Amino acid sequence: MLYDLARPLLFALDPESAHELSLAALSRLGRLLPPARPLPANPVTVMGIDFPNRVGLAAGLDKNGEAIDGLARFGFGFIEIGTITPRAQPGNPKPRLFRLPEVQGIINRMGFNNHGVDALIANVRAARFTGVLGINIGKNFDTPIERAVDDYLACLEKVYPLAHYVTVNISSPNTKNLRALQGASELDGLLGPLKTAQARLADTHGRYVPLALKIAPDLDEAQITNIADALRRHRIDAVIATNTTIARDKVAGVRHGDEQGGLSGAPVREASTRVIRALSAQLQGELPIIGVGGILGGPDATEKIEAGAALVQVYSGLIYRGPALVRECVAATA
Repeated sequence: MLYDLARPLLFALDPESAHELSLAALSRLGRLLPPARPLPANPVTVMGIDFPNRVGLAAGLDKNGEAIDGLARFGFGFIEIGTITPRAQPGNPKPRLFRLPEVQGIINRMGFNNHGVDALIANVRAARFTGVLGINIGKNFDTPIERAVDDYLACLEKVYPLAHYVTVNISSPNTKNLRALQGASELDGLLGPLKTAQARLADTHGRYVPLALKIAPDLDEAQITNIADALRRHRIDAVIATNTTIARDKVAGVRHGDEQGGLSGAPVREASTRVIRALSAQLQGELPIIGVGGILGGPDATEKIEAGAALVQVYSGLIYRGPALVRECVAATA
């Protein structure tokens, strides 16, 4: 109800200003109110982690972990923050965030704007949240692609003690050449060192923190097969399907539909579900899938689960539906 009143005011602002205002309000709310609990539902164990419900927040909304406690009040079963990089970076020039309300879509070309991994760590330590926290890691824009693994390893080393799981983001379309890491040889060169580091860190910290790989929706069957093979070969703990799309067939003729960047929201739903279904057929339950992309209501969340996802995540849908979306999806997937 409150979001229904606030939404016209937020939509009167440019999208990035509305995002920053909302995040600041949630940050303050989290500091003022008692710690929140997730919405009740049938709990599920995925990646060896006990999730109180199947519905999580996708990375990208709270890149720096500034509003964890406020976001927890929505009732999520888990929260993923990031994408974070080793060094702070401003991201791409503005404007870089666009609403497509006619189709309930969003286009962004933010470019991993964040305050750097050390700032995120400080924010996580200051939060009172005790639920399941995922941390999404990436590479700095100016790190050559052939040295990308160094950035991922640096972030993994620092966030490992604070995360319940760590997501390796190789699928944003807004960092030059990043999606090249989805290639077979490139994926081996990244996942091998990360798994070696994970084993060492598990010994050092006395706890195993799972690794998830986040992939794009713009993959053909051969690419999906190669990724599934790499996931099995390197014993990756989960796969998140999917990130935003570079396709524009669903938004042809829509205002801002031709802006560069990643398209999310309702227009990516079918592509995301297609990748989930194909991965599920390839993996045959060997590792879990977290479904994200185009969830605007309970039926969309159910569709992802029926396609093979064990958990789901929302982000763009929150912009159009507000916290009611979380309650609806939790009920639908219980």
